[in-house]
Amino acid sequence: MPAASGSLTQPDNLANAISSEAPALEVVDLWKKYGQNQALSGTSFSVKQGERLALLGPNGAGKTTLIRSMCGRVRADRGQVLLLGRSIREPDVLQRMGVIPQDLAIYSDLTAKQNLECFGQLHGLRSRRLRERVSWALKWIGLEDRANDLTSGFSGGMKRRVNIACGVLHRPQILLLDEPTVGVDPQSRQRIFDMLDELNQEGTSIVLTTHHLDEAETRSDRIVIIDHGKVVADGTLEHLIESTIGARRQVAIEATGLLMAAPSGLEWDASRNRFVCLVDNVAEELPQILDRFQRAGGVVTDLEVHQPNLHHVFLHLTGKELRE
Repeated sequence: MPAASGSLTQPDNLANAISSEAPALEVVDLWKKYGQNQALSGTSFSVKQGERLALLGPNGAGKTTLIRSMCGRVRADRGQVLLLGRSIREPDVLQRMGVIPQDLAIYSDLTAKQNLECFGQLHGLRSRRLRERVSWALKWIGLEDRANDLTSGFSGGMKRRVNIACGVLHRPQILLLDEPTVGVDPQSRQRIFDMLDELNQEGTSIVLTTHHLDEAETRSDRIVIIDHGKVVADGTLEHLIESTIGARRQVAIEATGLLMAAPSGLEWDASRNRFVCLVDNVAEELPQILDRFQRAGGVVTDLEVHQPNLHHVFLHLTGKELRE
């Protein structure tokens, strides 16, 4: 019996049994070279079934080649990509994946409904199944009342939502999204992630690439950072912080009336005109720090406590801003 149109189980034409133990996606020792440029250098990682993984890397790190290799658009020189334990080179295996490119891939001279019907047919949906999935998609993206409007008149956020719906009509078990919120307003950004949360709650594994580090922090279960064509970090946010820069807080203090020498245990940060130090326990150590300022004749005018975050980890590992 076919699944209900609102659920996100695997497509009927892919109903062959799969191992519940197999990773949703497995990238195994991928190598790729373009002329003298070594784009991938033994890249390996996996995505568990039902997991949300954020894939990060500075420009030139090999991320684009990796993404294209994962969805079969680039053939690696060595290594393999497995979806649920099967090579993406096997017939129909890539139908298990949904791919949402960074550049919009919808037709501006078609309505939202026509776009969905077109992409649904490309994914092998026909007749009643196609109508059910299109109806589900329009409701899912909140555009039932705009179904018969040309997408050329849609806002950037609305176009993004249609674009994502076109990529999941066939109920993929793993979804690869390349910068899904680029160029959208905050409200549309939230709506898109609400949509993705719904997919994930139904069991869809998600791989997200983004330049917004806050998205990676709050919208993923695990983070993989690549640089120079290889994985340089893989783990939860907490693990990455602890294994790289440590979990100590940075205290930054502005003060007046001090002599040239900084109070004991603090350093002068000329870039921000502040004194800084690292602490393990803010509640215990901060009163001692303030007391040292007072003894040195200083008056504290501002104080900030910074928790280490993904931005600090990223700079520590790559030495580059994400948009550099």
